[in-house]
Amino acid sequence: MAPVGIANPSRHFHGELEQLRLQVELMGLRVDENLARMGQVLRTGDVSLIAPALVADDEIDAMNVSLTERCYQLLTLESPVATDLRFIVSVLRITGELERVGDLSLRVTKLAEEVPLLRSAGSIWESLLNLVAGAVEQYRTALAAWSAQDLAGATALATRQHTLEHHYEQLVHDLRQYDGPEAARLAMGIMAAGRAADRIADHAAIIGARLRYLITGEPRHLAAEVR
Repeated sequence: MAPVGIANPSRHFHGELEQLRLQVELMGLRVDENLARMGQVLRTGDVSLIAPALVADDEIDAMNVSLTERCYQLLTLESPVATDLRFIVSVLRITGELERVGDLSLRVTKLAEEVPLLRSAGSIWESLLNLVAGAVEQYRTALAAWSAQDLAGATALATRQHTLEHHYEQLVHDLRQYDGPEAARLAMGIMAAGRAADRIADHAAIIGARLRYLITGEPRHLAAEVR
């Protein structure tokens, strides 16, 4: 599927933009693989998942650099206008968001050794797992919307974001009330993971906002990128 609204008549340039779209999708899938590792770490505490997550994070960073350089090359060589320009600028923004989601997932994965302790928080731990699952679902909705250039999917992200923000606020409130064994260490670990999940959901919402702008051309959607 060609990117939305490609206007440049050059067949070669059209192909370059389609390659950009596919490479963003591939980068997004690499990030999703690390999100899956993150979820497995929270379920099992498996420290052996940290090493492959680190390798994957390096690959994600390299993809971000490569895509950024290619976007600037196209901007310089092709001098795109209108929808083509909007597409390339949107790719620059979205790849940055993907890279940050990857960093956040790695941050949680590195908590693997703390998982046995964090589990002892009982209902607070369950609230964290629910928040993480919601954030991952939000990210996957954003990735699917990008792949299909789907306005409805991109719009749904904004609605669900408010629910996840409420879950995060409730998690913070519950942690402040916690007074069990090793409360400070436990609270720091759960807060770190909860904050990362909240930010993952934020970055997914920003991807949705940028996609809405790309598809509609309406600048009002850019206001939702501010976090």
